[in-house]
Amino acid sequence: NTGTPLAVKSILNKQQPFGADVITRISATMLDPAALEKLSSLAQETLNQLTQEVCIEAGVDPLHVYEIAIAGNATMNQLLLGIDPEPLGVAPFIMASADFPDVEAKDIGIAIHPRAKAIILPSLGAYVGGDIIAGALASGMDRDKRLRLFIDVGTNCEIVLGDGEKILATAAPAGPAFEAASIKCGVRAASGAIETIKITDGELIIGTIDDSPAIGICGSGLVDACASLVGVGLLDHSGRFVSDEIAQQVAPTLAGRLLEREGERVFVLTWSKEVGDLSDCVFLTQRDVRELQFAKAAIATGWALLLEEFGVEESEIQQVLLAGSFGSYLSPASAIKIGLVPKLSVMRILSAGNVAGEGAKMVLLSAQERHGAAALLDEISYVELSDRSDFNDKFVDRLAFPA
Repeated sequence: NTGTPLAVKSILNKQQPFGADVITRISATMLDPAALEKLSSLAQETLNQLTQEVCIEAGVDPLHVYEIAIAGNATMNQLLLGIDPEPLGVAPFIMASADFPDVEAKDIGIAIHPRAKAIILPSLGAYVGGDIIAGALASGMDRDKRLRLFIDVGTNCEIVLGDGEKILATAAPAGPAFEAASIKCGVRAASGAIETIKITDGELIIGTIDDSPAIGICGSGLVDACASLVGVGLLDHSGRFVSDEIAQQVAPTLAGRLLEREGERVFVLTWSKEVGDLSDCVFLTQRDVRELQFAKAAIATGWALLLEEFGVEESEIQQVLLAGSFGSYLSPASAIKIGLVPKLSVMRILSAGNVAGEGAKMVLLSAQERHGAAALLDEISYVELSDRSDFNDKFVDRLAFPA
């Protein structure tokens, strides 16, 4: 048992028709009594399909799998188990349980060995789930003595700050901008999605997934785009596209990409066959920029309040870990430029990769690490942002792009 992965797979959550985020799915169960059973069934189908696919890829008979670990958010855990999630969606945001006992895999629809167990990693709070506990375990938040900031970027952003002795955590409602769901030309991170953008010597350089023709822009591309446009002066620090006159002065080779579409300023990333034709091009709108500002301000307010609670300054942070399926692909330089993370040396901002998966693996391989995951519930103090009377003021202060 070396912990070497034999196969890695990902698929879309089959609960998607009920909403792209947990709040929408919780609302679905409140509006329709039959939704809970359906959502539970879809969660089980998703996990079982993933299990079968990784077994096929690894050449392993599912009947030879004797234990699985599940690192998910609190809502997903309760939906998986068929437990009403409504208390998670309304104040005071109560979980059915922080630490569920092991269940038999067959009882949650996963077809492996008939007596196989499923370990469900514990959750700290309604919006800081087992995936974050697994990530904190894998990244050594309880062991590393350096002051470190862990950020899992997504629709609901989880943030952990600690120095090995004291650990604080919170959740910030970033919204769907990083998933590109609310972006005009936004797409998921799939083939053809614009994932990187740079402006060098007045030239716009775009990178797409698989080097395929651009079909839209995903979250990392959105962050790069705004950071690059702020960098050359086509976006001012309030997040507004500059006038045509100023655009010609600060970036003459790119000024022609700033156009009006349906009464809104847009910046064209890729043209269709004819320059000036917006019918089949990929562009960034003023509203897209605002969506990103709201998202990054929520996250920045979250870590700023944790720093305040901890009694330390931004400059004292020795390492920032960007985690999650989105955070791992963010450009640290762009994240700093837009104010998503503290203004530190780029060398201090690291991609943490799939730390939730690493934590789940550790729990499977070591009883000691499994106890360590449970112990984190007592070691981490949760900070509820909605209890802070100054949250809105600090959020507004973080909307602008840093000067």
